[in-house]
Amino acid sequence: MLRFMRRVSAIVRQRWAPLPAWARWLLAVYAIGFVDGTVVHVRQLALGGIHAYAGFGYVPVQVFLVLLVVLDPVTALLCAFVRRAGIWLAALIMALDVAANWAGNWNAMPRFLATFWVGEIFAIFVFATVVPLLRHVRR
Repeated sequence: MLRFMRRVSAIVRQRWAPLPAWARWLLAVYAIGFVDGTVVHVRQLALGGIHAYAGFGYVPVQVFLVLLVVLDPVTALLCAFVRRAGIWLAALIMALDVAANWAGNWNAMPRFLATFWVGEIFAIFVFATVVPLLRHVRR
């Protein structure tokens, strides 16, 4: 296991080396944000079971929010390994997540704004940085 971790660490260092410092910071924030999202969705599923998102009403929205338990860590890993797909997936997930949160919480707007503002700010951050980051990440 230690050999595997060293190999992964070497790959990450190799891929992060040619990037400017600001791009490394952005990728680190992306990875941390999606790991945090994973924890949030796992906790919600652990507390509410498969019907944790039943209050959102729309079945496709519920399915998407459950799928984030898989999509968020995949995105974090792709960003950690400096893959363009991770950056694209981050933007797509955040766009769908914002739409799902707004659709599912439209009737409870004051409570929604009080509880989901961190995710919305992270979405704005991703949208604002995705294009410059893609310019510096090799194909």
